Amino acid sequence: MALTVHQFPCLADNYGFLARDEASGRVATIDTPDANAILAELARLGWSLDLILNTHWHPDHAGGNEALKAATGASIVGPAEVTRIAPLDRAVVGGDEVMLGETRFQVIDTGGHTLGHIAYHDAEDAIAFVGDTLFALGCGRLFEGTAEQMWDSLSRLTALPDATTLYCAHEYTASNARFALSVDDDPGLKARAEAIFAARERGESTVPTVLATEKATNPFLRAPLLRPAAASPAQAFAEIRAAKDGFKG
Repeated sequence: MALTVHQFPCLADNYGFLARDEASGRVATIDTPDANAILAELARLGWSLDLILNTHWHPDHAGGNEALKAATGASIVGPAEVTRIAPLDRAVVGGDEVMLGETRFQVIDTGGHTLGHIAYHDAEDAIAFVGDTLFALGCGRLFEGTAEQMWDSLSRLTALPDATTLYCAHEYTASNARFALSVDDDPGLKARAEAIFAARERGESTVPTVLATEKATNPFLRAPLLRPAAASPAQAFAEIRAAKDGFKG
C-alpha cells in the first residue's frame, strides 16, 4: 500500500495537500484552502478528485469545499462543525475510519484550535495530516477549546509512532522557532532553528516534519519539562501557550 502526497503553497502561508492512493488512483485533498489552486494542481498532475477531507471549519481549510464539489463531484468528509460554512456528505469523529481506495485513514480527535478539529492518520504509510493542531515547533491557537483539551489532543498525536510524518497546514516554522528559542535553551533546538532559518532564506519549505523531531524540540510538547513547577502537564502547556500568544519577537 502506498500513498503519494503532493504538497504546494497557497494563500498567504497555507499548504495544500493532494493525497493519491497508488493502488486505486483515487485522490483526496486534505482541506480546501484555495479551490482554484487545488484545481490547477490536479490539472497539472493529471489527477481527478474523489474526496475532500476537512480537518476543521475555518475558511482557509473548508472555504473551497463547495467550489471543488461543484467542479469535481468529490465527496466531502469532515467534522460536523464544517457545516457552519459548507455542507458535508459525511460527518466523522475520533475513532472513525475513512477509506481512500485501499488507504485507511484513522480519524483522531484533536479538538482545541476548534472544538471539533480532527486529524487523519494513515498508519500503513506512517503519515498524519494534522491541520492546525500541531505545527513544526508550534501548535494552533486556542480559538475555541481549552488548554486541557488541546493538551489531550497533542498527547494523542504524540502517542503515534515516532517516525510518523506530520503534514501541518501552515508555514509558521521560522516564527515558531524564534519563540521556541525564547523559552528553551536546548542545544538540539538551537541547531534545528539555525537549519530552519537557513532553509527559509533559501525559500524552502519546512513542512512536513517528523513526530520524533517535534517531541525532541517543540516547546509545546516539551512543556512539562520547561515548566516543571506547573500543577499539571496541561497547566504547563497553558503557560507556554500564553507566552506564545503574547510573544512579539
